[in-house]
Amino acid sequence: MGRKGKFQNFTISSQYLNEDMTIKVYTPENYSPLYKYHFCIMQDGDDYFQMGRAATLSDKLHSDREIENTIFIGIHYNDKYDRQDKYHPDGKKQGDYVNFLVREVVPLLDEELPGFSIGKGRTLVGDSLAGTLALMTAARFPNIFGNVIMQSPYIDEHVLEYIQSINDLSNLTIYHTIGNQETDVKTTDAARKNFLKPNLELRQYLDKQPLSYVFYELEGDHTWGSWQKDFPNALKTMFAKED
Repeated sequence: MGRKGKFQNFTISSQYLNEDMTIKVYTPENYSPLYKYHFCIMQDGDDYFQMGRAATLSDKLHSDREIENTIFIGIHYNDKYDRQDKYHPDGKKQGDYVNFLVREVVPLLDEELPGFSIGKGRTLVGDSLAGTLALMTAARFPNIFGNVIMQSPYIDEHVLEYIQSINDLSNLTIYHTIGNQETDVKTTDAARKNFLKPNLELRQYLDKQPLSYVFYELEGDHTWGSWQKDFPNALKTMFAKED
């Protein structure tokens, strides 16, 4: 079965990251520059297109009229160490990567594609460390990225303190999941960490804040098997059609 939508790639020669970054864009079947589209911006982009089946889901959810007009945008990493450098809160390229998102990716998307050009029109998506990056970036720039889908984000004291230091989270909409078996997760640096406990602490805090917040503790572990199953629900929740 062929794809209903279309893939196109853009390349940004990033002055912040000093490398050429590929932006993979999937527009839905009846795409037209006359309409406005939500931007679903996925870190771990190739993983979301391959294991998360983002293009297949886009075809299905648009056909079934379950989501608003949405363009799926994927940005990928070079290898697991590059991913750590760019997404981890203490990663040596994390600040540069956030600058790249805010000052290079968003202007390109706004120039090339018909978006809403407001925070509410842009959603940052990520699993594990990419989810952490999505949360911290949107918390810092809510007028640029108004929505977050984070699946099993890496949360530590530094991340919790950072979120608690933000005075106003009220402009954000967050979809947050964690698996009930994520108590002993092997991380890139070969350490083993309990992801469940700090995610539940984050949930307790976000539950009390004046933002739009959806949380699920799922049956599952820290793998794409869990995230793939949850992703359709994440998209239907975030981009639900308003009748």
